[in-house]
Amino acid sequence: MPEPPRSVLIVATQRMGDVLLATPLIRSLRAAWPAARLHALVFDDTAGVLAANPDLDTVLTVARRPPLRQHLTLFRQLWRRYDLALSTGAGDRPTLYAWAGGRRRIGLALPGASHAWKRKALDAWVAFDDLDTHTIALNLQLADALGIERCYHAALAWSAADEAQVRAALGSNPGPIAVLHLSSKFRYKDWRQDGWIELGRWLSERGMTIVLTGSDEPAERAAIEAVRSRLGAAASTLAPHFSLPQVACLLSRASLAIGPDTVVTHAAAASGVPTVALFGPSNPVKWGPWPRDQNAGLSPYRRRGSQHVGNVFLLQGEGACVPCLQEGCDRHTTSLSACLQQLPARRVIAAVETMLRHPDTRSRPGEAPQPPGSAEPGFHAIGTPAAPRRGD
Repeated sequence: MPEPPRSVLIVATQRMGDVLLATPLIRSLRAAWPAARLHALVFDDTAGVLAANPDLDTVLTVARRPPLRQHLTLFRQLWRRYDLALSTGAGDRPTLYAWAGGRRRIGLALPGASHAWKRKALDAWVAFDDLDTHTIALNLQLADALGIERCYHAALAWSAADEAQVRAALGSNPGPIAVLHLSSKFRYKDWRQDGWIELGRWLSERGMTIVLTGSDEPAERAAIEAVRSRLGAAASTLAPHFSLPQVACLLSRASLAIGPDTVVTHAAAASGVPTVALFGPSNPVKWGPWPRDQNAGLSPYRRRGSQHVGNVFLLQGEGACVPCLQEGCDRHTTSLSACLQQLPARRVIAAVETMLRHPDTRSRPGEAPQPPGSAEPGFHAIGTPAAPRRGD
């Protein structure tokens, strides 16, 4: 950029996890250009990821499948409104949104003749890599293209009201908390129900308060209730009541988090809480939860094998085909993955024992662990302290 932009649009019209993994780029922009107006454009069902984000002035939303009239209205609203627009996706829509919104445009793009029009729509582009570069590192290559310093930390934020609701739900002295996030949006990433029950009983016997989290989708709520009922008084469920910012606040108070390849597991890793991530078909190099203190590299993970990196234990299912990079054994999002369905509870418990032997993983280097509730009132965020923000 010849001079610092006064306004920037970050286009992240993707899934919830992708939006969270775009927040290190957003924080890099805020740190480099504290006076700029930063706006993000996301799908309306992912806006909660950016709720109360301190680095953004505005979050714009669009439906996943808007009617033509709404699409045209959005394009008119965006048209050349920003000094700079960035696209964190290589698809048609994010590229078009960046092209419409920015007087200068930079984004991810694919090679090949069929994608030539998208590369021409951008003033500069970074080659999209779906195999060997972590999503955070790939997004931060856009920061490299702009000549600004990288910030590697993902951020989920919550308000004082969110914190008060979490505190009221947990009670005055809940003891050490283990957050179990049972399901992702797609069944092929999920572990089996009886495994969660065996793990929950093991944790309860060791004096941990078990909190089950999830969405309020009927099928997911039913699955959570089935586990909760079998665990009895050992578990409470916050599934239908907590927003994503409130889950982030909960994670900041937890002693342990366990979950599949989903946005909540990424948020747990970013918080610094000891995290066990259950991975089957997904590529860890691309999608492994980014550890809090990881500050360099294309990815902290290799493709095959279970790995302990920082505050994350990535536990991979067994089998010569793992990771197959497919959507379950039947190749669709509602199918199951044998590598996860056959994952023994004893392996998960062994990974949990490893993480519980490292109680200071949530600390930054040179800092003592902070007790739950020690943060100042008001806005809080998982990750590093907020960068300076515009006063307007």
